[in-house]
Amino acid sequence: MIIPAVAAVLASMWALWAARAPKSAGDPASLAEHQRFLAAMERTTAAPGAAPTERLGR
Repeated sequence: MIIPAVAAVLASMWALWAARAPKSAGDPASLAEHQRFLAAMERTTAAPGAAPTERLGR
């Protein structure tokens, strides 16, 4: 009987942790780096002469 009780407590603790409020979106430098990454990926995956919204592999 102890194993189901411990499992229930652990499941409750995990549910509380999983439902916590998300942290803030990161610092501006990190966001700028992500935008540079997206721009680089756009350049490498776009077909030559294709519109910027058309991508290969999707």
